Amino acid sequence: MNIIICLDDKNGLLFNRRRQSRDNVLCERVVALSSQSTLWMNEYSSSLFSAESVKVDSDFLEKAGKGDYCFIENVDFTPYLNKIERIIIYRWNRVYPSDTVFDDSVLTSRTLMGSTDFAGFSHEKITEENYE
Repeated sequence: MNIIICLDDKNGLLFNRRRQSRDNVLCERVVALSSQSTLWMNEYSSSLFSAESVKVDSDFLEKAGKGDYCFIENVDFTPYLNKIERIIIYRWNRVYPSDTVFDDSVLTSRTLMGSTDFAGFSHEKITEENYE
């Protein structure tokens, strides 16, 4: 499976159990990226995406298979590290308040395969990083 995470400049993920930000262009990009596979997420994230483009399940990390994509916001994916083929990080290129931070030590055994900047709807620049 491939996981997708959105982070701020300090690896912040959530603040007071809520997402830091959102961007429509980023969501469209995620749907396009996963269009040849399945895009999984939990109920919390499903409001960001159209219902027909995703599979929503509280146990989505367990159900996701090889090549599937999992949008991660408020769940711990570390028990599934052995299933992860690729980690895709979208960086907001801003600092937001956060009390939940991404542990980037999971990237130490991975290689940054590429990085691309694009303009979002509410963010002037969003950076996509791909780790394998």
